[in-house]
Formats: sequence, structure tokens, C-alpha cells
Amino acid sequence: MIADASNFVQSVDSTFIFIVAVCVFFLVLITVLMITFVVKYNSKRNKKAVNVHGSIPLEITWTVVPTLLVLVMFWMGWTGYKQMTDAPKDSMVVDVYAQMWSWSYKYANGVESDTLYVPLNRPVKVLLHSRDVDHSFYVPAFKMKKDVIPNRINTAWFQPMRLGTYEVMCAEYCGLRHSYMYSAVVVMPEDRYNAWMTQQVQKQKQDSTADSSTSEKSM
Repeated sequence: MIADASNFVQSVDSTFIFIVAVCVFFLVLITVLMITFVVKYNSKRNKKAVNVHGSIPLEITWTVVPTLLVLVMFWMGWTGYKQMTDAPKDSMVVDVYAQMWSWSYKYANGVESDTLYVPLNRPVKVLLHSRDVDHSFYVPAFKMKKDVIPNRINTAWFQPMRLGTYEVMCAEYCGLRHSYMYSAVVVMPEDRYNAWMTQQVQKQKQDSTADSSTSEKSM
């Protein structure tokens, strides 16, 4: 768990911790009650079975309390999901292409790379394309995941909040080398990102010029 690697970490972790806490509480409660009843009402102490009549307050309690807990879980999950679907209008847009078994990224200016480079604290909207089968774009440190489906463009977004390199995985089984389908998100300071992008644009122009020269010579 990497604290605050993206803007989604806190909400996702809070929801997860709440659900786990509720599950652990009821696990302990039910286990203690089961052991208590086994000991208290064993056959040696209670030779003759006695009918137990219902309790309306108890029935209301075990109906209302779980319902409220489920509604709270739903609300926490919904608000987190809603946040993940509403990308800011000023987001940097990157096309993400998945294919067996690699990732590639294309920026708005045409620059392409096999690693996703993004500036710190800037929202990034990814347009997800599949060139073959179902995949899933998953960045564990950012607590974000989105399916990548053929013939459909899904979208997701995140705002990186810590410098560093973070793994990108495929979370949908896509063939024999699915487990090797790794890439990375590199979060850089704004000035370093701009310098990297300028370098890539110049390199792309040089490669284009070289290809044109080669094509003319071959003719």
C-alpha cells in the first residue's frame, strides 16, 4: 500500500478498511456467541429442551442494523466510483493500447512510448483501446482499474500525487503470457516531463526525416 500515490487512494482504502472492520466485528461476535451457546446450553446442563419464543425488538435490530451497514457500504462505494468516472475537463489525454501481451501509449501530439510518462499533480485521462482480446488496465498503487474491451473505448482517469515509478498490470486473463503483460507509469516533476516530451518530439521529427530520405533514395 502506497499512501496517496493518486487522488483515489484515500477513498478506496477507507471503503476497504470499513468493510473489513465490519466483517471482522461480526466474525468475532458470531464466533463468541456460538462458543457461549455451546457451553451454556450443552446437554449436560440442559437435559430437557425448552422452546425459545421470538423477540420482536431483537428481530428488528438484526434486520435494521445490517440494512444500515449495507447502505453505508453502498454509499461509500458509489461516491468513490462516481469520482473515478468524472475526469476534470483540463485533464491530459493519453490513448492506451493493449494487445497480447504489451501496453503502448500515444500522447495528443503523436508521441508514442511503451511506458506512460505523466507530470506530477496533473489529472490524466486515459482512453483505453484493445487491439485483440479483453484486457484490464490496472495500476495497483493508484487504486484504479478499468476493463479494455475490443471495439469499444473505455475511459478512466487519475491524478498522480507522488513521484516515482508504478507498475501497470493486466487484470483480465488474456492468454498464455498474461502474467508477463507489465508496463509502468513514471510520475515526473512538470519541468522534467516537459523536457522529456520535447526530446521525444525532436526524436520523432528526426526519425520521420530519416525515413523520408531513405524512401526517396530507394525510388
